[in-house]
Amino acid sequence: MIRRGRSEGWFSLSCTAWQSWASLNGVTLNGASVDRVAHKGCAVLATQDLRAAEHHYIMTVPRELVVSLESIEIQAKSDKHLAEILAALGSFGRTTRGAVLCSLLMQVTIACPDVPRGVGVSTPCTDYVKFLPEELLPTFWNDDELELLKGTSLHIATQTKIKSLTREFQQFRDATQEIAWCKAYWWKDNGMAFDDWKQVDAMYRSRALEFPGIGDAMVPGIDMANHASGDATGALYETDENGDAVLQLKDDVKFRDGDEITITYGDEKGACEMIFSYGFIDDEMGSAKVIFLELSIPEDDPLKPAKVFVATSAPGFRVFENAGQVLWEGDFVYIACVNEEDGLEFKIIQANSGERELQSFWKEVQITEMESLKTYLQNDPMWHVFQLRAIVLLQGRVKEQLELLQQSDSRTREEIVSETIRDGPRRMAARLRELELDLLERAYAMFEEKKTEMLESPVVKKYLGQEDVD
Repeated sequence: MIRRGRSEGWFSLSCTAWQSWASLNGVTLNGASVDRVAHKGCAVLATQDLRAAEHHYIMTVPRELVVSLESIEIQAKSDKHLAEILAALGSFGRTTRGAVLCSLLMQVTIACPDVPRGVGVSTPCTDYVKFLPEELLPTFWNDDELELLKGTSLHIATQTKIKSLTREFQQFRDATQEIAWCKAYWWKDNGMAFDDWKQVDAMYRSRALEFPGIGDAMVPGIDMANHASGDATGALYETDENGDAVLQLKDDVKFRDGDEITITYGDEKGACEMIFSYGFIDDEMGSAKVIFLELSIPEDDPLKPAKVFVATSAPGFRVFENAGQVLWEGDFVYIACVNEEDGLEFKIIQANSGERELQSFWKEVQITEMESLKTYLQNDPMWHVFQLRAIVLLQGRVKEQLELLQQSDSRTREEIVSETIRDGPRRMAARLRELELDLLERAYAMFEEKKTEMLESPVVKKYLGQEDVD
Protein backbone atom coordinates (compact mmCIF):
# COMPACT_ATOMS: atom_id res chain seq x y z
CA MET A 1 0.00 0.00 0.00
CA ILE A 2 1.08 3.58 -0.61
CA ARG A 3 -0.06 4.32 2.92
CA ARG A 4 0.99 1.94 5.65
CA GLY A 5 -2.24 1.85 7.61
CA ARG A 6 -5.39 3.77 8.38
CA SER A 7 -3.65 5.78 11.06
CA GLU A 8 -0.55 6.87 9.19
CA GLY A 9 0.79 7.73 5.78
CA TRP A 10 -1.40 10.10 3.81
CA PHE A 11 -3.02 12.37 6.34
CA SER A 12 -0.61 14.16 8.60
CA LEU A 13 -1.35 17.89 8.51
CA SER A 14 -3.64 19.50 11.08
CA CYS A 15 -6.35 22.11 10.59
CA THR A 16 -4.01 24.64 12.18
CA ALA A 17 -1.44 24.07 9.42
CA TRP A 18 -4.15 24.73 6.84
CA GLN A 19 -4.05 28.46 7.62
CA SER A 20 -0.38 28.62 6.61
CA TRP A 21 -1.05 26.55 3.48
CA ALA A 22 -3.92 28.84 2.51
CA SER A 23 -1.89 32.02 3.00
CA LEU A 24 1.02 30.59 1.00
CA ASN A 25 -1.22 29.66 -1.91
CA GLY A 26 -3.33 32.79 -2.23
CA VAL A 27 -6.53 31.70 -0.49
CA THR A 28 -8.24 34.84 0.86
CA LEU A 29 -10.15 34.66 4.14
CA ASN A 30 -12.48 37.44 5.25
CA GLY A 31 -13.67 36.96 8.81
CA ALA A 32 -13.37 33.17 8.72
CA SER A 33 -10.88 30.39 9.36
CA VAL A 34 -10.59 26.61 9.21
CA ASP A 35 -10.29 24.92 12.59
CA ARG A 36 -11.21 21.74 14.41
CA VAL A 37 -14.66 21.26 15.94
CA ALA A 38 -15.48 18.53 18.44
CA HIS A 39 -17.09 15.44 16.85
CA LYS A 40 -16.84 16.94 13.36
CA GLY A 41 -13.18 17.37 12.49
CA CYS A 42 -12.27 20.44 10.47
CA ALA A 43 -14.88 23.14 9.91
CA VAL A 44 -15.18 26.73 8.68
CA LEU A 45 -15.63 29.10 11.63
CA ALA A 46 -16.33 32.81 11.94
CA THR A 47 -13.43 34.74 13.49
CA GLN A 48 -15.58 37.81 14.14
CA ASP A 49 -19.22 38.87 14.02
CA LEU A 50 -20.34 38.57 10.39
CA ARG A 51 -23.18 39.96 8.29
CA ALA A 52 -23.72 39.23 4.60
CA ALA A 53 -23.95 42.92 3.73
CA GLU A 54 -20.45 43.54 5.13
CA HIS A 55 -18.76 40.20 4.53
CA HIS A 56 -20.16 38.94 1.24
CA TYR A 57 -17.23 36.67 0.32
CA ILE A 58 -15.72 35.02 3.38
CA MET A 59 -13.34 32.81 1.38
CA THR A 60 -11.90 33.10 -2.13
CA VAL A 61 -9.93 30.21 -3.64
CA PRO A 62 -7.88 30.90 -6.81
CA ARG A 63 -9.13 28.90 -9.79
CA GLU A 64 -5.72 27.27 -10.25
CA LEU A 65 -6.05 25.59 -6.83
CA VAL A 66 -9.35 23.94 -7.75
CA VAL A 67 -8.96 20.22 -8.48
CA SER A 68 -11.02 19.86 -11.65
CA LEU A 69 -10.73 18.30 -15.09
CA GLU A 70 -9.58 21.68 -16.42
CA SER A 71 -6.80 22.13 -13.85
CA ILE A 72 -5.59 18.53 -14.23
CA GLU A 73 -5.34 18.87 -18.01
CA ILE A 74 -3.25 22.01 -17.48
CA GLN A 75 -1.10 20.25 -14.87
CA ALA A 76 -0.49 17.32 -17.22
CA LYS A 77 1.22 19.65 -19.69
CA SER A 78 4.07 20.16 -17.22
CA ASP A 79 3.96 16.76 -15.47
CA LYS A 80 4.98 13.99 -17.86
CA HIS A 81 4.22 11.26 -15.32
CA LEU A 82 0.64 12.45 -14.83
CA ALA A 83 0.22 12.88 -18.59
CA GLU A 84 1.51 9.33 -19.13
CA ILE A 85 -1.06 7.65 -16.87
CA LEU A 86 -3.94 9.79 -18.15
CA ALA A 87 -3.06 8.81 -21.71
CA ALA A 88 -2.73 5.14 -20.74
CA LEU A 89 -6.26 5.17 -19.31
CA GLY A 90 -7.79 6.37 -22.57
CA SER A 91 -11.38 7.62 -22.31
CA PHE A 92 -11.53 7.06 -18.53
CA GLY A 93 -8.57 9.41 -18.10
CA ARG A 94 -10.48 12.11 -19.97
CA THR A 95 -13.45 12.02 -17.62
CA THR A 96 -13.59 14.26 -14.55
CA ARG A 97 -13.73 11.28 -12.22
CA GLY A 98 -10.88 9.40 -13.88
CA ALA A 99 -8.65 12.48 -14.08
CA VAL A 100 -9.28 13.52 -10.45
CA LEU A 101 -8.65 10.05 -9.01
CA CYS A 102 -5.42 9.75 -11.00
CA SER A 103 -4.31 13.22 -9.95
CA LEU A 104 -4.98 12.46 -6.28
CA LEU A 105 -2.97 9.25 -6.52
CA MET A 106 -0.11 11.19 -8.11
CA GLN A 107 -0.08 13.74 -5.31
CA VAL A 108 -0.18 11.01 -2.66
CA THR A 109 2.70 9.26 -4.44
CA ILE A 110 4.74 12.46 -4.54
CA ALA A 111 4.10 12.99 -0.83
CA CYS A 112 5.06 9.40 0.04
CA PRO A 113 8.51 9.30 1.73
CA ASP A 114 9.31 5.96 0.05
CA VAL A 115 9.07 7.44 -3.45
CA PRO A 116 12.18 9.34 -4.62
CA ARG A 117 11.96 12.91 -5.84
CA GLY A 118 11.60 13.21 -9.57
CA VAL A 119 8.38 11.22 -9.86
CA GLY A 120 5.62 13.70 -10.65
CA VAL A 121 5.58 17.45 -10.12
CA SER A 122 4.75 18.75 -6.64
CA THR A 123 1.84 21.19 -6.54
CA PRO A 124 -0.20 22.84 -3.76
CA CYS A 125 -2.41 19.75 -4.00
CA THR A 126 0.49 17.62 -2.73
CA ASP A 127 0.00 19.13 0.71
CA TYR A 128 -3.75 19.62 0.30
CA VAL A 129 -4.39 15.84 0.28
CA LYS A 130 -2.69 15.62 3.67
CA PHE A 131 -5.48 17.67 5.23
CA LEU A 132 -8.22 15.33 4.04
CA PRO A 133 -9.55 12.92 6.67
CA GLU A 134 -10.29 9.28 6.02
CA GLU A 135 -14.03 9.33 5.49
CA LEU A 136 -15.89 6.34 6.93
CA LEU A 137 -17.91 5.61 3.79
CA PRO A 138 -19.68 2.23 3.54
CA THR A 139 -17.04 1.04 1.05
CA PHE A 140 -14.74 0.87 4.09
CA TRP A 141 -17.20 -0.91 6.40
CA ASN A 142 -16.24 -4.45 7.39
CA ASP A 143 -18.42 -7.51 6.70
CA ASP A 144 -20.22 -7.38 10.04
CA GLU A 145 -21.01 -3.70 9.56
CA LEU A 146 -22.29 -4.27 6.02
CA GLU A 147 -24.53 -7.01 7.41
CA LEU A 148 -26.36 -4.25 9.29
CA LEU A 149 -27.42 -2.75 5.95
CA LYS A 150 -29.28 -5.81 4.68
CA GLY A 151 -32.80 -4.87 3.68
CA THR A 152 -31.91 -1.21 3.10
CA SER A 153 -31.36 0.43 -0.27
CA LEU A 154 -27.78 1.18 0.83
CA HIS A 155 -26.89 -2.51 0.95
CA ILE A 156 -27.27 -3.03 -2.79
CA ALA A 157 -25.82 0.41 -3.57
CA THR A 158 -22.67 -0.39 -1.58
CA GLN A 159 -22.27 -3.84 -3.15
CA THR A 160 -22.65 -2.32 -6.61
CA LYS A 161 -20.15 0.44 -5.81
CA ILE A 162 -17.53 -2.01 -4.53
CA LYS A 163 -17.89 -4.06 -7.73
CA SER A 164 -17.53 -0.87 -9.79
CA LEU A 165 -14.43 0.20 -7.84
CA THR A 166 -12.93 -3.26 -8.30
CA ARG A 167 -13.38 -3.00 -12.07
CA GLU A 168 -11.91 0.51 -12.11
CA PHE A 169 -8.91 -0.53 -10.05
CA GLN A 170 -8.22 -3.50 -12.32
CA GLN A 171 -8.54 -1.24 -15.36
CA PHE A 172 -6.14 1.23 -13.76
CA ARG A 173 -3.66 -1.51 -12.92
CA ASP A 174 -3.82 -3.08 -16.39
CA ALA A 175 -3.29 0.31 -18.05
CA THR A 176 -0.31 1.39 -15.92
CA GLN A 177 1.53 -1.71 -14.71
CA GLU A 178 3.91 -1.76 -17.70
CA ILE A 179 4.88 1.91 -17.33
CA ALA A 180 8.36 1.74 -15.82
CA TRP A 181 7.94 4.16 -12.92
CA CYS A 182 4.44 2.83 -12.10
CA LYS A 183 5.81 -0.70 -12.00
CA ALA A 184 8.59 0.39 -9.65
CA TYR A 185 6.56 2.47 -7.18
CA TRP A 186 2.95 1.32 -7.52
CA TRP A 187 2.94 -2.34 -8.45
CA LYS A 188 6.22 -3.77 -7.17
CA ASP A 189 6.26 -5.62 -3.80
CA ASN A 190 3.65 -4.11 -1.43
CA GLY A 191 2.83 -1.06 -3.49
CA MET A 192 -0.63 0.20 -4.34
CA ALA A 193 -3.59 -1.77 -3.01
CA PHE A 194 -7.32 -1.72 -3.63
CA ASP A 195 -7.74 0.26 -0.39
CA ASP A 196 -5.72 3.10 -1.94
CA TRP A 197 -8.15 3.28 -4.85
CA LYS A 198 -11.11 3.19 -2.47
CA GLN A 199 -9.53 6.02 -0.50
CA VAL A 200 -9.15 8.42 -3.44
CA ASP A 201 -12.70 7.52 -4.46
CA ALA A 202 -13.86 8.44 -0.94
CA MET A 203 -11.91 11.69 -1.09
CA TYR A 204 -13.52 12.65 -4.36
CA ARG A 205 -17.11 11.59 -3.61
CA SER A 206 -17.19 13.17 -0.16
CA ARG A 207 -15.51 16.44 -1.21
CA ALA A 208 -16.67 17.15 -4.77
CA LEU A 209 -18.98 20.12 -5.31
CA GLU A 210 -20.46 21.41 -8.56
CA PHE A 211 -19.31 24.92 -9.43
CA PRO A 212 -20.70 27.03 -12.30
CA GLY A 213 -18.19 27.25 -15.11
CA ILE A 214 -15.97 24.58 -13.54
CA GLY A 215 -18.13 21.51 -13.05
CA ASP A 216 -17.54 18.86 -10.40
CA ALA A 217 -14.45 19.84 -8.45
CA MET A 218 -12.65 19.66 -5.12
CA VAL A 219 -12.03 23.14 -3.73
CA PRO A 220 -9.53 23.39 -0.85
CA GLY A 221 -11.03 25.27 2.06
CA ILE A 222 -14.58 25.45 0.82
CA ASP A 223 -14.71 21.65 1.04
CA MET A 224 -13.89 21.96 4.75
CA ALA A 225 -17.34 23.47 5.33
CA ASN A 226 -19.75 21.01 6.93
CA HIS A 227 -23.32 20.30 5.88
CA ALA A 228 -26.52 21.77 7.26
CA SER A 229 -29.88 21.73 5.52
CA GLY A 230 -32.72 24.17 5.17
CA ASP A 231 -32.57 27.36 7.20
CA ALA A 232 -29.50 26.08 9.06
CA THR A 233 -27.37 26.50 5.93
CA GLY A 234 -25.24 29.60 6.41
CA ALA A 235 -23.32 30.01 3.15
CA LEU A 236 -23.33 29.28 -0.58
CA TYR A 237 -20.48 28.31 -2.90
CA GLU A 238 -20.10 30.01 -6.27
CA THR A 239 -17.60 31.30 -8.80
CA ASP A 240 -16.90 35.02 -9.01
CA GLU A 241 -16.33 37.23 -12.04
CA ASN A 242 -12.69 36.10 -12.18
CA GLY A 243 -13.60 32.43 -12.24
CA ASP A 244 -12.31 31.88 -8.69
CA ALA A 245 -14.27 29.74 -6.25
CA VAL A 246 -15.91 31.72 -3.44
CA LEU A 247 -17.80 31.01 -0.25
CA GLN A 248 -20.42 33.67 0.39
CA LEU A 249 -22.82 34.25 3.24
CA LYS A 250 -26.53 33.84 2.58
CA ASP A 251 -28.54 37.04 2.67
CA ASP A 252 -29.89 38.10 6.07
CA VAL A 253 -27.65 35.58 7.87
CA LYS A 254 -25.58 36.69 10.85
CA PHE A 255 -22.76 34.89 12.66
CA ARG A 256 -21.07 35.53 15.96
CA ASP A 257 -17.36 35.10 16.49
CA GLY A 258 -16.73 31.33 16.77
CA ASP A 259 -19.94 30.19 15.05
CA GLU A 260 -19.63 27.42 12.47
CA ILE A 261 -20.40 28.42 8.88
CA THR A 262 -22.09 25.62 6.95
CA ILE A 263 -23.10 24.84 3.37
CA THR A 264 -25.59 22.32 2.02
CA TYR A 265 -24.43 19.15 0.27
CA GLY A 266 -27.91 18.92 -1.23
CA ASP A 267 -31.13 19.30 0.72
CA GLU A 268 -32.85 16.92 -1.66
CA LYS A 269 -30.44 14.05 -0.95
CA GLY A 270 -31.86 11.16 1.01
CA ALA A 271 -30.49 9.31 4.02
CA CYS A 272 -29.03 6.54 1.84
CA GLU A 273 -27.05 8.97 -0.32
CA MET A 274 -25.81 10.96 2.67
CA ILE A 275 -24.24 7.85 4.19
CA PHE A 276 -23.10 6.53 0.81
CA SER A 277 -21.27 9.69 -0.27
CA TYR A 278 -20.49 11.52 2.97
CA GLY A 279 -20.49 8.93 5.75
CA PHE A 280 -23.15 10.50 7.99
CA ILE A 281 -26.86 11.23 8.39
CA ASP A 282 -27.97 14.74 9.20
CA ASP A 283 -29.20 14.77 12.80
CA GLU A 284 -32.17 16.86 11.70
CA MET A 285 -33.24 14.42 8.97
CA GLY A 286 -36.68 13.14 9.91
CA SER A 287 -37.28 11.18 6.72
CA ALA A 288 -35.34 8.90 4.38
CA LYS A 289 -36.54 11.38 1.71
CA VAL A 290 -35.90 9.02 -1.21
CA ILE A 291 -35.39 5.30 -1.80
CA PHE A 292 -34.39 3.75 -5.13
CA LEU A 293 -35.70 0.22 -5.58
CA GLU A 294 -34.48 -2.05 -8.35
CA LEU A 295 -37.14 -3.62 -10.54
CA SER A 296 -36.86 -6.72 -12.71
CA ILE A 297 -38.95 -7.63 -15.73
CA PRO A 298 -40.57 -11.04 -15.12
CA GLU A 299 -38.77 -13.99 -16.68
CA ASP A 300 -41.94 -15.14 -18.44
CA ASP A 301 -42.25 -11.85 -20.35
CA PRO A 302 -41.50 -12.79 -24.00
CA LEU A 303 -40.30 -9.23 -24.70
CA LYS A 304 -37.88 -9.14 -21.75
CA PRO A 305 -34.61 -9.35 -23.79
CA ALA A 306 -35.75 -6.57 -26.11
CA LYS A 307 -37.01 -4.40 -23.24
CA VAL A 308 -33.74 -4.72 -21.36
CA PHE A 309 -31.78 -3.91 -24.52
CA VAL A 310 -33.66 -0.71 -25.41
CA ALA A 311 -34.15 0.62 -21.87
CA THR A 312 -32.01 3.68 -21.22
CA SER A 313 -33.29 4.46 -17.72
CA ALA A 314 -32.17 2.70 -14.56
CA PRO A 315 -34.03 -0.59 -13.96
CA GLY A 316 -36.03 0.57 -11.00
CA PHE A 317 -38.00 3.45 -9.53
CA ARG A 318 -37.73 6.13 -6.87
CA VAL A 319 -40.08 6.50 -3.94
CA PHE A 320 -39.65 9.99 -2.53
CA GLU A 321 -41.22 12.56 -0.27
CA ASN A 322 -42.14 16.04 -1.39
CA ALA A 323 -43.91 18.54 0.87
CA GLY A 324 -45.04 15.73 3.13
CA GLN A 325 -46.51 13.71 0.24
CA VAL A 326 -45.11 10.32 -0.86
CA LEU A 327 -44.66 10.08 -4.64
CA TRP A 328 -42.87 7.86 -7.14
CA GLU A 329 -41.15 8.15 -10.51
CA GLY A 330 -39.37 5.84 -12.93
CA ASP A 331 -39.64 5.47 -16.71
CA PHE A 332 -38.53 1.84 -16.55
CA VAL A 333 -41.80 0.88 -14.85
CA TYR A 334 -43.83 1.56 -17.99
CA ILE A 335 -41.55 -0.57 -20.14
CA ALA A 336 -42.11 -3.39 -17.67
CA CYS A 337 -45.91 -3.21 -17.55
CA VAL A 338 -46.98 -3.10 -21.24
CA ASN A 339 -46.66 -5.82 -23.84
CA GLU A 340 -47.29 -6.77 -27.45
CA GLU A 341 -51.05 -7.19 -27.04
CA ASP A 342 -51.19 -3.60 -25.75
CA GLY A 343 -49.33 -2.20 -28.75
CA LEU A 344 -45.63 -2.42 -27.84
CA GLU A 345 -43.54 -3.94 -30.60
CA PHE A 346 -39.87 -4.39 -31.46
CA LYS A 347 -38.51 -4.74 -34.97
CA ILE A 348 -35.04 -5.41 -36.33
CA ILE A 349 -34.40 -2.81 -39.05
CA GLN A 350 -31.45 -2.58 -41.42
CA ALA A 351 -29.93 0.89 -41.20
CA ASN A 352 -28.42 2.84 -44.11
CA SER A 353 -24.98 1.80 -42.88
CA GLY A 354 -25.91 -1.81 -43.45
CA GLU A 355 -25.99 -2.62 -39.75
CA ARG A 356 -29.10 -4.10 -38.20
CA GLU A 357 -30.65 -2.34 -35.22
CA LEU A 358 -33.53 -2.95 -32.84
CA GLN A 359 -36.24 -0.32 -32.98
CA SER A 360 -39.25 0.19 -30.69
CA PHE A 361 -42.81 0.95 -31.76
CA TRP A 362 -46.06 1.81 -30.01
CA LYS A 363 -49.03 0.93 -32.18
CA GLU A 364 -46.87 1.22 -35.30
CA VAL A 365 -45.40 4.61 -34.29
CA GLN A 366 -41.64 4.47 -33.80
CA ILE A 367 -40.37 5.41 -30.34
CA THR A 368 -37.00 7.11 -30.72
CA GLU A 369 -36.41 7.43 -26.97
CA MET A 370 -37.89 4.94 -24.52
CA GLU A 371 -38.29 7.69 -21.90
CA SER A 372 -41.11 9.01 -24.10
CA LEU A 373 -43.11 5.77 -23.83
CA LYS A 374 -45.06 7.21 -20.90
CA THR A 375 -46.29 10.06 -23.12
CA TYR A 376 -47.70 7.57 -25.63
CA LEU A 377 -49.38 5.61 -22.84
CA GLN A 378 -50.92 8.75 -21.32
CA ASN A 379 -52.60 9.51 -24.64
CA ASP A 380 -53.94 5.97 -24.98
CA PRO A 381 -57.55 5.14 -24.04
CA MET A 382 -56.18 2.36 -21.80
CA TRP A 383 -54.02 4.73 -19.72
CA HIS A 384 -55.85 3.97 -16.46
CA VAL A 385 -55.28 0.26 -17.02
CA PHE A 386 -51.57 0.83 -17.55
CA GLN A 387 -51.48 2.96 -14.42
CA LEU A 388 -53.15 0.19 -12.41
CA ARG A 389 -50.62 -2.35 -13.65
CA ALA A 390 -47.78 -0.04 -12.68
CA ILE A 391 -49.25 0.57 -9.23
CA VAL A 392 -49.74 -3.15 -8.56
CA LEU A 393 -46.20 -3.88 -9.73
CA LEU A 394 -44.70 -1.13 -7.57
CA GLN A 395 -46.76 -1.95 -4.50
CA GLY A 396 -45.62 -5.56 -4.77
CA ARG A 397 -41.99 -4.45 -4.96
CA VAL A 398 -42.42 -2.13 -1.95
CA LYS A 399 -44.02 -4.98 0.01
CA GLU A 400 -41.09 -7.23 -0.87
CA GLN A 401 -38.61 -4.60 0.36
CA LEU A 402 -40.61 -4.04 3.54
CA GLU A 403 -40.58 -7.74 4.35
CA LEU A 404 -36.87 -7.98 3.62
CA LEU A 405 -36.14 -5.01 5.88
CA GLN A 406 -38.34 -6.33 8.69
CA GLN A 407 -36.85 -9.83 8.50
CA SER A 408 -33.28 -8.55 8.41
CA ASP A 409 -34.05 -6.12 11.22
CA SER A 410 -35.12 -9.01 13.45
CA ARG A 411 -32.03 -11.02 12.47
CA THR A 412 -29.79 -7.99 13.00
CA ARG A 413 -31.08 -7.45 16.53
CA GLU A 414 -30.80 -11.12 17.50
CA GLU A 415 -27.69 -12.38 15.74
CA ILE A 416 -25.24 -9.60 14.94
CA VAL A 417 -23.37 -8.94 18.11
CA SER A 418 -19.76 -8.32 17.22
CA GLU A 419 -16.89 -6.39 18.72
CA THR A 420 -15.78 -5.56 15.17
CA ILE A 421 -18.81 -3.29 14.62
CA ARG A 422 -17.86 0.32 15.23
CA ASP A 423 -20.22 2.77 16.85
CA GLY A 424 -20.52 5.00 13.76
CA PRO A 425 -21.70 2.30 11.33
CA ARG A 426 -23.98 0.81 13.99
CA ARG A 427 -25.73 4.13 14.63
CA MET A 428 -25.98 5.06 10.96
CA ALA A 429 -27.36 1.65 9.95
CA ALA A 430 -29.95 1.72 12.74
CA ARG A 431 -31.12 5.22 11.80
CA LEU A 432 -31.26 4.37 8.10
CA ARG A 433 -33.34 1.27 8.78
CA GLU A 434 -35.76 3.29 10.87
CA LEU A 435 -36.15 6.02 8.23
CA GLU A 436 -36.51 3.66 5.27
CA LEU A 437 -39.02 1.47 7.09
CA ASP A 438 -41.19 4.52 7.71
CA LEU A 439 -41.03 5.71 4.10
CA LEU A 440 -41.75 2.24 2.71
CA GLU A 441 -44.79 1.83 4.94
CA ARG A 442 -46.14 5.17 3.80
CA ALA A 443 -45.39 4.29 0.17
CA TYR A 444 -47.32 1.03 0.50
CA ALA A 445 -50.30 2.95 1.86
CA MET A 446 -50.02 5.50 -0.97
CA PHE A 447 -50.06 2.74 -3.61
CA GLU A 448 -53.07 1.13 -1.88
CA GLU A 449 -54.92 4.43 -2.12
CA LYS A 450 -53.94 4.87 -5.78
CA LYS A 451 -55.01 1.31 -6.56
CA THR A 452 -58.42 1.88 -4.99
CA GLU A 453 -58.76 5.08 -7.03
CA MET A 454 -57.84 3.32 -10.30
CA LEU A 455 -60.29 0.48 -9.63
CA GLU A 456 -63.09 3.05 -9.77
CA SER A 457 -62.14 4.06 -13.30
CA PRO A 458 -64.81 3.06 -15.89
CA VAL A 459 -62.02 2.02 -18.26
CA VAL A 460 -60.50 -0.27 -15.64
CA LYS A 461 -63.89 -1.71 -14.66
CA LYS A 462 -64.63 -2.48 -18.28
CA TYR A 463 -61.19 -4.03 -18.81
CA LEU A 464 -61.46 -6.24 -15.74
CA GLY A 465 -64.95 -7.27 -16.70
CA GLN A 466 -63.76 -8.29 -20.17
CA GLU A 467 -61.01 -10.32 -18.56
CA ASP A 468 -63.44 -11.90 -16.08
CA VAL A 469 -61.36 -10.69 -13.18
CA ASP A 470 -63.08 -10.06 -9.84
